[in-house]
Amino acid sequence: MVAARIDLPLPRVDLRPMAEGDLARVAALERESYPFPWSEGIFHDCLRVGYVCRVVELGFDLVGYGVMSTGAGEAHVLNLCVREAMRGRGIGRTLLRHLIELAVTAGAQDLFLEVRPSNLAAVRLYHSLGFVQVGVRRGYYQAVGGREDATALRLDLRDLGG
Repeated sequence: MVAARIDLPLPRVDLRPMAEGDLARVAALERESYPFPWSEGIFHDCLRVGYVCRVVELGFDLVGYGVMSTGAGEAHVLNLCVREAMRGRGIGRTLLRHLIELAVTAGAQDLFLEVRPSNLAAVRLYHSLGFVQVGVRRGYYQAVGGREDATALRLDLRDLGG
């Protein structure tokens, strides 16, 4: 028997800029979520260089984060993660919509990201928000037993005010 995922209502979450004091919790969530995680130092560097870094909190619990670079008329979502137990509740959609708004505000005309084709929930989310495939990056991700391709996606922000 396969367990069915039930979409639960979105809990009240707070989105705010990531701070130095969040880095240990962000890195811990990253380690819980991925077999080849970013280090705390990578997140620190993202803050240092001024990337758009946001966290999602439910009460005092950090349940997600996103990192995006902007410049030269485009934006790139570099990392987006929601705690596994909180997935399917709209938190990732809320966070991504927030990043899209910030990209538009920054003057970006296009928003890019890469996703593992095996991450079907993420692929569905991105397509539902209007992202379209623009390419494949061969061997982009580390994977158990080798490398995994990435699907490169693009969202045209011009109709959103960018």
